[in-house]
Amino acid sequence: MKSSTFEFMRSSVAAERRALDVLYGQMDENEFLKTLEYILKSNLVILSACGSSGFAAKKFAHSLCCVECPAKFVPPSEAVHGGMGALKKDNLLILVSKGGKTDELIPLVSIAKSKGAKIAIVTANPDSELARKADSVLLLPDVPESDVYGVMSTASFAATVAIFDALMMGIMEEKNYALSDFALIHPSGAVGKKIN
Repeated sequence: MKSSTFEFMRSSVAAERRALDVLYGQMDENEFLKTLEYILKSNLVILSACGSSGFAAKKFAHSLCCVECPAKFVPPSEAVHGGMGALKKDNLLILVSKGGKTDELIPLVSIAKSKGAKIAIVTANPDSELARKADSVLLLPDVPESDVYGVMSTASFAATVAIFDALMMGIMEEKNYALSDFALIHPSGAVGKKIN
C-alpha cells in the first residue's frame, strides 16, 4: 500500500462533510418548502436522473413510499418511451442534474409542462436550462468532488441524498407520521422486528 492512500481516503470523507456544511448554510427555505408542498399535494411523484444521481433518486422514491407518498423512479431512457404516461396534472416531476443540462432529461420537462405537472430540479447550476424551466430549484453546493480529478459523484451525491432526506423529514413532520404507520408497511427485517 502507498503511504498516502489512507489520507486520500480520509480526504474523501472530509470533502463530503464540507459539501454538507455548505448545503446546510445555503438551504433556501422558500424553495424547500415549495418543493415539500408540491410533494404533499401530488398523487404521484416521479423522479428521473442519470448515473449516480439516478441511484439517489431511486433511494428517495423508496423513501417517499415509506412515508406513504406514492413515488416512482423512471429512467430517462424509459421516460421518453412511454414512461411519462404515469405523470398527470398537478403531479410532481423531480429531476437531478448537477450541471443542470443533462441531455436525457431535457425532453421530460416539455412533457411535464404539457401535462400541467410541477417540476423540481436538484442542481448546482441555478442558471442552467433545467433550472430555468423548473418550478422549484434545490441547490447542490458547488464544491469539489473528493477524487483527484473532480469527476466522481461523491460530495455531490452525499449532498443530493441529504436534500432528499431533509424533504422526507419535512413530510413526516407535516403529516404527523406515526411509528405505527411505518410499522404497518415495514413488517420485515431488523427494523420491522424492532417496531412490531
